[in-house]
Amino acid sequence: MKTADPELMRAINRLSVLDTIRRNGPISRIEISKRTELSTSTVSAITGSLIDDGLILSRHEGDLRNAAARGRPRVMLELNPDASRVVGAKIAATRMTFVVTDFCGEVLSEFSLPVRIDRMPIDVIADLVEDGVRACVMDTGLTLSEIDMICLGIPGVVEHRTGVVRSSPIFSDENVDFAAVMSPRFGIRTIIESDVHAVTLAHHWFGKARHLEDMVLVSLERTLGLGVLHNSRLFRGAGGLSHNLGDLVLGSSADSMSRLASLAGESAILGDGPREGLYADAVRLGRGISHAQTLIKAKDAQIMSAAERAGDAIGVTVANIVTLFAPPRVILVGSSLALGKPFIDRLTKAFNSAIPPSLADVSELVFDDAEDFFWARGAAAVALYELYESPWSTTGPAL
Repeated sequence: MKTADPELMRAINRLSVLDTIRRNGPISRIEISKRTELSTSTVSAITGSLIDDGLILSRHEGDLRNAAARGRPRVMLELNPDASRVVGAKIAATRMTFVVTDFCGEVLSEFSLPVRIDRMPIDVIADLVEDGVRACVMDTGLTLSEIDMICLGIPGVVEHRTGVVRSSPIFSDENVDFAAVMSPRFGIRTIIESDVHAVTLAHHWFGKARHLEDMVLVSLERTLGLGVLHNSRLFRGAGGLSHNLGDLVLGSSADSMSRLASLAGESAILGDGPREGLYADAVRLGRGISHAQTLIKAKDAQIMSAAERAGDAIGVTVANIVTLFAPPRVILVGSSLALGKPFIDRLTKAFNSAIPPSLADVSELVFDDAEDFFWARGAAAVALYELYESPWSTTGPAL
């Protein structure tokens, strides 16, 4: 890759080398050169500086004392797990989940705080988030001063670059500068990221897209979200914006528009359930989907119909996404998967009906019910990726 800015080129190459070591380590310099298409001299300069910075470790494969072994032992490189510590979190309407990870993304501690926050003032939400972060860090035996970065995954439309949450079901206000609220509490850089982007990166680093460079993820929770990975990087909109799939228009008339959220959002599905009794209480407490699953097992006609309608709408939407991006895999995650067979069967049928014949064998649909800790680990991965891009003290040739 050519650029007129050698400092930018060095940063790009350093990130490429570091991420290659993360994905494939232990790995030799020659193999890094092959995978990154960088010269061996560039790889040697970058890895030497990364070792000096304490970000990677070298070790020898083979035993010089073994007379039967031929040649010199290979020097293998891997990330230094102790190079950094980060916190990742999934902040949802009824539950907060936190993890602390090392520089490799391995989880050191987990902490969960079951509390409903979607009707609370922002300062109270911030207090609870701070308590959760501090408790999770304390569980590792570390102090907050030993944490290098924090990433909070928030549902809704989030500007990654500014930390402004344009809209979210957990905030009553719009355009909340949550990064400005949280960073002073910790004295540490605090990133605000879409929870969908966080779980997309989690699948790329640790989950069902680990060996893919391109994939799409659809989140089916209180908000309907989209994560797009291209060339192993998250695709974001202007200002780092996340994508609110619920706003997608599926149909219109002279005086109205039909958006995906009105057909397949959690509120649209639960709105067809009983208006009183245990179900209504469960919806008020934020546990509506779980109770809807019980009603589906009991063959409740209204909820069955709502689940099937939602499945139809999501299936068509996913077919449209595949038509645009043609990814090898589409991963569907989120609480609405708990609706089970009526929902998933109709989704799959609608997808197969809507997908163009020329793309029928391109994308694999994968359904995943990963726990909130996995989403939080993805937020930690977002923080780690930011650290991988940081300018440390690495030097070396630009090309």
